[in-house]
Amino acid sequence: MTALVPLLVTLPLLGAAVALIAGHHRRVQVAVSIIVLTTTMVLATILLAAVDAADTPFAVSVGGWPVPFGIVLYVDRLSALLVLVSSIVLLAVLLFSVGQGAADGDDETPVTIFHPTYMILATGIFTAFIAGDLFNLYVGFEILLVASFVLITLGSTASRIRTGVTYIVVSLVSSILFLVAIAMIYGAVGTVNMFQIAERMAQLPQGTQTVLHVMLLLAFGIKAAVFPLSFWLPDSYPTAPAPVTAVFAGLLTKVGVYAIIRTETELFLDNDLNLVLMIAALATMVIGILGAVAQAELKRILSFTLVSHVGYMIFGIAIATPASIGATIYYMVHHIIVQTTLFLSVGLIERRAGSTSILRVKGLMRAAPVIAVLYFIPAINLGGLPPFSGFIGKYALFDAAALEGSPIMMVFIVAGIVTSLLTLFALMRAWNLSFWREKDDSTETDQRTAYLESAPAADVITERRVIPRIMTAATAGMVALTVALTVFAGPLYEVCERIGDALLQPTTLEQVQEAVDGT
Repeated sequence: MTALVPLLVTLPLLGAAVALIAGHHRRVQVAVSIIVLTTTMVLATILLAAVDAADTPFAVSVGGWPVPFGIVLYVDRLSALLVLVSSIVLLAVLLFSVGQGAADGDDETPVTIFHPTYMILATGIFTAFIAGDLFNLYVGFEILLVASFVLITLGSTASRIRTGVTYIVVSLVSSILFLVAIAMIYGAVGTVNMFQIAERMAQLPQGTQTVLHVMLLLAFGIKAAVFPLSFWLPDSYPTAPAPVTAVFAGLLTKVGVYAIIRTETELFLDNDLNLVLMIAALATMVIGILGAVAQAELKRILSFTLVSHVGYMIFGIAIATPASIGATIYYMVHHIIVQTTLFLSVGLIERRAGSTSILRVKGLMRAAPVIAVLYFIPAINLGGLPPFSGFIGKYALFDAAALEGSPIMMVFIVAGIVTSLLTLFALMRAWNLSFWREKDDSTETDQRTAYLESAPAADVITERRVIPRIMTAATAGMVALTVALTVFAGPLYEVCERIGDALLQPTTLEQVQEAVDGT
């Protein structure tokens, strides 16, 4: 099985090269991208089943270098699960973009650029998830940064260039912080291998550990969009093409959350900044959802809910119990899939109605009942209505908090419930205005929503376009997957519980060497 591990990175990288060589041959590029992501999905499924059955991780030392001197690619249950979920999301969004490209040509997603860059993006995501040392985690982030900057500015409109510049500046600041933190850690413990760092960190003075801890949290907090480091996200994502926005919303912040999970459980399990994380998580939840309620444009509403729901994951990490970590992993999987699905459905709304402003879109229930269903199901799921996966994940987090019983845990439960209700309010208000409001019904609704007239992008109008069947099919497939998260919640949650138990029992360097040796 260890021979399969490097393929998670090399396949999308080779796919990018082939797609670039194919140039303007659209069908070749599409075929290569689909084959690569489908193969990666199969490999991740095999690895997840194998590592869960064997109850031991798989590791490869690239180039045959002895651990910890070489590059170690490390796959445990968490890595395999996230690679699997990521490959599914990337494949669904790719199919959506194929339909959009076929209908619109190269205006939104130029295929010559899009497919190679998309494969590079996948390479960065998978590299980050299976990196066994901090430097290659940094490399994964930088691959993401380069690819995402190209994708976010596709079309070269003024708004995309402007938000792209903001995105790249903020990302570079995060990368610089991360690189400085890596240099400081190497200077302090003499290695960048995460498993060796974990063994040597306890030997450092407490003050040094805290400084290193804070540096990494700042770097990852920007990437994960944790308040107050989340200011860049709501203005960056909505201007990108619909497929790009969907994959960014679903995956990129979760790579930052993943990095926080790894460092908190592997490197700083005994260095307690949990109270700081809890406060940041509470602020992220509440301020993010208040921002969503004040928006009139669907992509901005979803962008603020994205920020808000990152707070649930950060709080689960801060509780730092096996139950809370398992609940966090389940909620992360749920959020990746549901948030991506919502952005895809909004992409359909934009094409059908010619706008994403809830003040401008009307009468879609009669005009587009299929889109109504494709928006409604993930919306109530994200809002946490039972029996959907959003409810299951939040209930598990609340239960883990209640078991701790401290006052701040009770505050989190109350804030989490309020955030969930406000999420439901923001998404159902958009549903009511966009789908149920008749085209000639304006007086009463205008009075109720007058306060939104001054919201950003409240008057945005775009061109109405035909919706290819493959775009609807890709979105419907993702909606079906959100339902599957509920139907198969039991087996999935059991895997997440095992992940939580394993993460709080950090892997030693000797165990990694045994995994590399296959013993």
